[in-house]
Amino acid sequence: MTASEASPSHRVIVGTAGHVDHGKTKLLEALTGIDCDRWAEEKARGITIDLGFAHLRDGNLQVGFIDVPGHERFLRNALAGLGGIRVMLLVIAADEGVEPQTREHLAICALLDIPYAVVALTKVDLVASDLVELAQLEIEEVLEGTPFAGSPVLPVSALTGAGMPELRSILLATAREAALDGEDKRSVRLPIDRAFLLKGLGTVVTGTLLSGEIEVGDELELVPNGGCGKVRSVQVHGESRKRGRSGERVSLQLTGWELEALTRGGQLASPGSLSASHSLLADVTLLPETDLELSGWTPVRVHLLSAEALGKVRPLDPAVLGPGESGIVELRLDHAVAARRDDHIVLRRPSPALTLGGGKVLDPLWHRRRGTWRDEAVQAIATDIDSAITTWVTEAGEAGTDAESLTRRLATTPKAVDRALQQLTNSGKLLRVKARGARGPLWLAPSVVQRVEQRARKVLTEYFDQQRLADSMPKAEAVRRILRPQGQELADTFLDWLAARKVLVVAGDRVGLYGRTTLLTDDESKLSKGILQAFERGGLDPPAPSELSRTLGAKPQIFDGMMQYLIEQKKLTRLPGGLILATAAIDDTRHRLADLAWERFDVPRFKDQFGLSRKWAIPILEHLDSIGVTRRLGNERQLVS
Repeated sequence: MTASEASPSHRVIVGTAGHVDHGKTKLLEALTGIDCDRWAEEKARGITIDLGFAHLRDGNLQVGFIDVPGHERFLRNALAGLGGIRVMLLVIAADEGVEPQTREHLAICALLDIPYAVVALTKVDLVASDLVELAQLEIEEVLEGTPFAGSPVLPVSALTGAGMPELRSILLATAREAALDGEDKRSVRLPIDRAFLLKGLGTVVTGTLLSGEIEVGDELELVPNGGCGKVRSVQVHGESRKRGRSGERVSLQLTGWELEALTRGGQLASPGSLSASHSLLADVTLLPETDLELSGWTPVRVHLLSAEALGKVRPLDPAVLGPGESGIVELRLDHAVAARRDDHIVLRRPSPALTLGGGKVLDPLWHRRRGTWRDEAVQAIATDIDSAITTWVTEAGEAGTDAESLTRRLATTPKAVDRALQQLTNSGKLLRVKARGARGPLWLAPSVVQRVEQRARKVLTEYFDQQRLADSMPKAEAVRRILRPQGQELADTFLDWLAARKVLVVAGDRVGLYGRTTLLTDDESKLSKGILQAFERGGLDPPAPSELSRTLGAKPQIFDGMMQYLIEQKKLTRLPGGLILATAAIDDTRHRLADLAWERFDVPRFKDQFGLSRKWAIPILEHLDSIGVTRRLGNERQLVS
């Protein structure tokens, strides 16, 4: 049987919680036979300082245990281990009862929405039976009003074994109910809680695999520190595997990073699937027992999976948040963390250290906004995923956004995002476009297109008010004036839309206002006729525009406008370099070349035949090249048609 076939089909992570020295580590050793105290200092002091790990297997069920520190000084290490936990094993010593640290751990587990709990009342061998009953009653009272009310409370002694079979039975039954099974189609996400060097193996990291599957040879990206590397080997609870699966404690041997980059708090993820951010929008609840009211910016320490960051928090809705109240806040962090929507966070006061509250991330890439747009965005993002997606697409503006960018913000699969986008498109809330050069479709908000349409009408109207004789404007100028810089990569898409909506007309590299016609006044008609006659009489030796302007008595600005009008009407032709000829003169040159029937000719021969200077000969030939009359072959030309 291969390692992959031997892997269990049901996986769950159980985390201990409770006050220091209440017997968490000894209890896990009695359950699994594994001593979670890894360090000499831990054994000497008799308390867990850093995370410890154990496991047991029952048929197709694999249970991983994380032994988190109970001491206040080590609570930050405890928080690093709570990500991915599905079952809380709350440990309370019968001889001491519920302590402040017990209550804080319980509050944190509630903030993290851990769905299941089992309570072990330990050290019952040290107290009389009536005190055990009193301790059970106290625990039940403490659990009342929390998500864990009614959880089983089992008196046990790790020393004598009393109650251990019952605890094991209840714990396994709860673990089966909480376990993950089947394939996880989401991208890989592994928060790092340990990184170290092993002699002969190199760099190794451990963590709880939150989503996806990791196989030997996979490429992973490190967020937020950056860089990509490869997986050389995978272990689950010390057993070599072909793959690690979501809901498992995994150990990875890696290449591609120095150990210093793989710090606790970093996350390994499928390349391009996770973003780092300094700004979060979150829905939080303050603990009733906190003595702090949030109003304006308040210093805070933020814990998110195995990461922690100092920053500041500000309530947005409502503007003031008191003990026991819930609301939406924005967080600005001193250094970036990798986050997705629905990630759980815990907020602690930096000094003196105290848990304030916690909640869920609503937007992991929150952009600061002001006024009514901010309030509308906050409410929309908080409503549901469809409203959040619509808001994020609107926020992207004329650049649009793709499904991959949205998936990075959400704790879901690409297929789920595609379905949501399709539904929003079908309902008219979003527009789907295919941009040139883009790997896939982009989505835009209809309001963005409406703003572009309004701007286009204004830009074109103002342009033609100033350039009354022009029937079009350069396409590049139109794009620059109609679209914001971030939307100019979608210029062709926007212009196609505007043309379909009969706002403008695109002809080559020119853009005109739909339905616009140019009517000349009598004076303008007279000037137009005079210019055209002069150029047609001149043939390949036309008058200089400045001299012709004086001869016809026209003001320079009016004369230049009429010249541009005749060029747009294709009665005059602008050659490379800016020289201008009558289009009739160009046509006459084409016919004369055809009559000569030269197989090949060079510039001197062309000059002599047509009586031209080099100043005129080369631009004329370059123009003939551009319209396909001639083809350049080295220093010669060949007549094409």
